[in-house]
Amino acid sequence: MTRVAIAGAGGRMGQALIEATLAATDLRLGAALEVPGSPFVGRDAGERFGRATGVTVGTDVAAALAAADVLIDFTRPEGTLAHLSACTRAGVAAVVGTTGLDPAQKEALAAHARTIPVVFAPNMSVGVNVLIALVEEAARRLAGDFDIEIVEMHHRHKVDAPSGTALRLGEAAAAGAGRRLADCAVYARQGVTGERPADAIGFATLRGGDVVGEHTVVFAGPGERVELTHKAASRGNFAAGALRAARYAAACRTEGRAGLFDMRDVLGLH
Repeated sequence: MTRVAIAGAGGRMGQALIEATLAATDLRLGAALEVPGSPFVGRDAGERFGRATGVTVGTDVAAALAAADVLIDFTRPEGTLAHLSACTRAGVAAVVGTTGLDPAQKEALAAHARTIPVVFAPNMSVGVNVLIALVEEAARRLAGDFDIEIVEMHHRHKVDAPSGTALRLGEAAAAGAGRRLADCAVYARQGVTGERPADAIGFATLRGGDVVGEHTVVFAGPGERVELTHKAASRGNFAAGALRAARYAAACRTEGRAGLFDMRDVLGLH
């Protein structure tokens, strides 16, 4: 069985990942990590689900990785990079769903992937990753006559904006339209902005309540509009996708194959 370590075990995604791992017949929860001072430290990782797993939530990354074949990390950029450094030293594969990484942090992540297999995706949902492929194809066919706008909404606790998924959808739309997102993205509009540039890709960010995640890519043309939407009702779909990624990364580790992979590799969408 593939042994899984989960970072951020006390968070929303961490809890969803623990629940999904415990339900999987081919995976075993090897370790659970939290930051020092977390109220989850010292407790059984399955306590919330009425399960005695024998895995205590801890803070020792090296000890956690000694009990794991793959680490799943949905935390914060600084913590993720520290965990990846430990994974590289231990030869453990990694699945990263952390958002908000800046270009330098993404380069550091890619450097670790030269030594170990790393699956990195801002959204592990199977549906979202199919949506990404559909957006790129739609942009390829529509971009000449249609304006592209991306709207996303998440719960009030999300700390980065736009979401990593919205940015990935923007990259897909830009690629399909033959553009670079960095050259055409518009992240905010206020006051007298002037007319919309024809090649712009606009973003609108909404925050509130307990919304798990909603993304819509709008292609607005003369006399018609195409909208491609994904709405997440629970974090279970993200957890299921992350476990698929964990299986893929663990298989790469067994084969001795390092590299930076995404959900297109995991799902065979290339």
